[in-house]
Amino acid sequence: MKVIVKTAGESHGKGIMAMVEGFPSGLKFDEDLINEQLFRRQGGYGRGGRMEIEKDEVEVLSGFYQGESLGTPIVLWIKNRDWENWEEFMSPKDESSSKKKVTLPRPGHADLAGALKHGFRDCRRALERTSARETAGRVAVGGLSRTLLNRFGIEIVSWVTGIGQLKASCNSESDDCQELADKSPVRVPDGEAERKILEEIEGAKADGDSLGGSFEVVASGVPPGLGSYSNPGKKLDARVGAGFMSIPAIKSVEIGLGKGAGSKRGSEVHDEIYHEDETGFYRDSNEAGGIEGGISNGEKLRVKATMKPIPTLGKPLHSVDLTDGEEGEAAKERSDVCAVPAASVVGEAELANIVAGAFLDKFAGDTMDEVRESFERYSERLENWFEG
Repeated sequence: MKVIVKTAGESHGKGIMAMVEGFPSGLKFDEDLINEQLFRRQGGYGRGGRMEIEKDEVEVLSGFYQGESLGTPIVLWIKNRDWENWEEFMSPKDESSSKKKVTLPRPGHADLAGALKHGFRDCRRALERTSARETAGRVAVGGLSRTLLNRFGIEIVSWVTGIGQLKASCNSESDDCQELADKSPVRVPDGEAERKILEEIEGAKADGDSLGGSFEVVASGVPPGLGSYSNPGKKLDARVGAGFMSIPAIKSVEIGLGKGAGSKRGSEVHDEIYHEDETGFYRDSNEAGGIEGGISNGEKLRVKATMKPIPTLGKPLHSVDLTDGEEGEAAKERSDVCAVPAASVVGEAELANIVAGAFLDKFAGDTMDEVRESFERYSERLENWFEG
């Protein structure tokens, strides 16, 4: 059973829609969990004025009946409250106003590339869709994926590991990182780093600049065997890489030790294998990040991602007007100074959707009961590995 997630909508349009196919029937609808994730996405020190306007809440348009999924396509809707301020400029019916046109593309954004691709002279025709507002839909679907994964003991957490040149440390195998991050306005599990990062964000804001950073997402309880070693497109690490790179502004993705593996010897990189009757196969290290040969190996999935600074700057960079070729400063849209904390929450949703898709590939069924039966048979086989 293949899970397909699609989103639609523009940043200042009526709202964001998300559609997902492939979920079995019988999945409970947890509205509170989804809205909690949407709320977390809106948080983080350094966000702009848009977050003061929006209050993201999910509405189900199809795919659920009396609180349970039907096994049919699910459509979720998140209303844009800011639409009332933009309706005159964003009408899908006619071009009633030209006041919000953007003809000076921002370096680092999809403004120019999108305009060249489609022949637009008004970058708004591209930038509205390429805005990170789209990720509200992914986070909503991520709430559905979390609901499913939680039923099977799979949990996903994240924290920020650095903003700008400042780094924050936390042992990714520790259970304290998420708790500490959730208490931090910049989602760092490091009090000393938090203080410096807050100062750095204020400094960037004063300078009319922006900041990027990095974060880590960890999935625990993932069973071995998700993914494929024979089909390149179904390799779990390939799906993780593609999914995270599709998040706006993400420029690099690492799994486990990541690029650090290239500077070490094999004996320092590969996780030795052990077995105990009570726990089954296990490792005393996790440099592979829970994936070997394109397949989950039963250890925690560890994914690190790096986000570039946001392209909209208080002091805009040099640009060229698409209508007449005149030089000028790039357009200035209302924007964040730093959105790395929010990106970490989006990363959680992306990993939840990826793992849920791979989980339902492995334990396919039309109903949640069938999925559970398949999972339990597989778990029993692993528990009795040396008895068969």
